Amino acid sequence: MTDTQTTAPAVAPDRGIVGFALQTERGLTTIADDVVAKLAGHATRNTEGISAMGKTFRRLLGRIKPGQEALAQGVNVEVGRKEAAIDVVVVVRHGHAIPVVAQQVRENVITAVESQTGLIVKEVNIEVDDIAFDEDASAARVE
Repeated sequence: MTDTQTTAPAVAPDRGIVGFALQTERGLTTIADDVVAKLAGHATRNTEGISAMGKTFRRLLGRIKPGQEALAQGVNVEVGRKEAAIDVVVVVRHGHAIPVVAQQVRENVITAVESQTGLIVKEVNIEVDDIAFDEDASAARVE
């Protein structure tokens, strides 16, 4: 007997096919919160208009400890068996409309998490903690 659920796509209302079934007659696949947080962080960082992620204090700690910024920095997730809720904290680049950037982050995160995990993303909450100004423009003004 073959397990048809392992290859049968899961369907979310209003979103179409989002991934593969996590629970089959042959077992349950669980996905760690950290995995979902990294996927969400990567999707957020790859959104135009995002300068950095995380609260100001955490970003400063990252400067003290040089190295690659953690993918999950600025991301908090709650993962259940079928659904996930995601919170992200971002810094938006000056000149980008915050509501537009926030909507694009939301869409990117939902697409990445749902397509790669099969989870249904119930919500993506976005907190804009800061705005980043282009340093070159301010330096050119003072000569």
